[in-house]
Amino acid sequence: VQLQASGGGLVQAGGSLRLSCAASGRRFRDYAMGWFRQTPGKEREFVGAITWTVGSTYYPDSVKGRFTISRDNAKNTVYLQMDSLKPEDTAVYYCAACRDLYPCRPSYWGQGTQVTVSS
Repeated sequence: VQLQASGGGLVQAGGSLRLSCAASGRRFRDYAMGWFRQTPGKEREFVGAITWTVGSTYYPDSVKGRFTISRDNAKNTVYLQMDSLKPEDTAVYYCAACRDLYPCRPSYWGQGTQVTVSS
């Protein structure tokens, strides 16, 4: 499974940003697709996941209501829509392929994409 994340950038607080994760390879649809983020000196934090088939989603309380994960099966792409961004959302964001929706324990990682939220 190969994952290619993109869409990071600089945004002002209160703004929005959408990240994409293109998936390819063998049997990637067998996995749930998760998003994580990491800041220097901290562990990677889970921010949500989605299944390819039904489109079931799971979000931790820390982002629920602000972050939305969707998928486009035709494009083999998963999206992380981030709204009402806060400076504390600044991090490197990673997509991952997980065996289960939750807990999402990654079997494969994509490369990270930097999101910076200015105050």
